[in-house]
Amino acid sequence: MPVLKTTQKYYFSVEGETEDWYLKWLEDKINNEPAAKYNVSIDSSVQKNPLKRAKSMTVLAKTEVTHICDYESNEDIHTTQFKETLDLLKETKKLGKQIKYNLGYSNFTFELWMVLHKANCNSMFMHRKQYLDSINKAFDENFESLTQYKHETNFKRVLRKINLPDVKDAINRSKAIMKINIENGLVLQQYKGYKYYRENPSLTIWEAMEKIMKDCELL
Repeated sequence: MPVLKTTQKYYFSVEGETEDWYLKWLEDKINNEPAAKYNVSIDSSVQKNPLKRAKSMTVLAKTEVTHICDYESNEDIHTTQFKETLDLLKETKKLGKQIKYNLGYSNFTFELWMVLHKANCNSMFMHRKQYLDSINKAFDENFESLTQYKHETNFKRVLRKINLPDVKDAINRSKAIMKINIENGLVLQQYKGYKYYRENPSLTIWEAMEKIMKDCELL
């Protein structure tokens, strides 16, 4: 008789549908993995405003939430948007709820995290569109644009090409990127208690994925 597993719950807010589809994929993969110590329930909301997400949550105990977002460029419009997001993350502490909001950013975009499942992506890009070539090479695709890649049918086909060992590889490649940034003397920015690099590639989205995988004893 199979052993019934307890379920660990994780909370996210994400800025786009691809991030949400990815988290649903991860939940399904872990819950169908016999070696996982726990089942997982990933409560993900497509919500660019983390403060709204926090206000909508009813929690009875200390709860961690991760906001997944992009640092899209060093142009004023994007740096302002990013800092406004960090402002909102900081504001969640004033709600009086037992919510700790973590930052899971990708510089430039979530596509960096996806590529890292299959390959290194250590080069600095000048524009977000440059991820298209890396996506096509990593997943043996021929998308003509990132918009085409992000179409639900196409993105979910990409998801079928990865597995939990690939997630482990993405985590390790992410750590390597951040180590290189330290070794190269890049300045770690600090704003409202959150840390990030202005230079790409850099990312912290892997931290939430690592926690899930470690909790389930898959790392």
